[in-house]
Amino acid sequence: MTIKVRARQVNRAFQVKNDLGKKEILTVLNHFDLDIQEGEFLSILGPSGCGKSTFLNILAGLDDYDQGDIRVDQEVLQKRSFDRGMVFQSYALLPWRTVLENLEIGLEIRRVRKKERREIARRYLGLVGLSSFANQYPHQLSGGMRQRVAIARVLAYQPNLLLMDEPFAALDAQTRETMQIELLRIWEADKKTILFVTHSIDEAILLSDRVAIMTARTGQVKEIIDIDLPRPRTEEIRSSVEFTRIRQNVWGLLKDEVLKAQNYARDCAEL
Repeated sequence: MTIKVRARQVNRAFQVKNDLGKKEILTVLNHFDLDIQEGEFLSILGPSGCGKSTFLNILAGLDDYDQGDIRVDQEVLQKRSFDRGMVFQSYALLPWRTVLENLEIGLEIRRVRKKERREIARRYLGLVGLSSFANQYPHQLSGGMRQRVAIARVLAYQPNLLLMDEPFAALDAQTRETMQIELLRIWEADKKTILFVTHSIDEAILLSDRVAIMTARTGQVKEIIDIDLPRPRTEEIRSSVEFTRIRQNVWGLLKDEVLKAQNYARDCAEL
């Protein structure tokens, strides 16, 4: 299996002020190691503050790392690259542009000709089932539809690596489950490499080939679980015996880290 992303001994720390106004060093990632295989769907699970989103932001070029080595396609990570696309929790759509025009943003930056980028945008809008909404504006869409537009916008400029930071966290429960199945359908179509950050165990298991479980601060990979469930996956797989078994295994590894994070937050509040 080809390695798409390889991270070794990655450290990231921030200078912050405590409640007394004194500067402190907050270490978020410490000797962080992770391999992501070409074409796989890998999710990262971990307690709040463990460094999940920090690592995602580093890969996206939105943050730096202090030490270590990160390579994408065996090349040292470049801060700016069209080979990586990011989907955020918020939709980040431009309200003054139509749905189709929002999809064209990345292609405009790449200086793709207008006719070609319009064709590409329409193709990916069709992929997420929103062709009939091409001339609508973001405020005219539901939350789930806006998130589909955000995903299509990233896919339209055809990145090789798709980074997703809790993209369904703001959605209601029913829409979130619908979007999970929709994302699986889109991923099955072209098998892009996806790194997906989530707090939901069920979401991680349903979507992923593997799940990386992170420790509480400072963030390291505690264990990686193979999700040996058949594909393509449907909603019904949640009720299977194997899904339940995997969930219990993942929670058994994760719960101690969640408790550590909660205890750390309580201790800080009492200082």
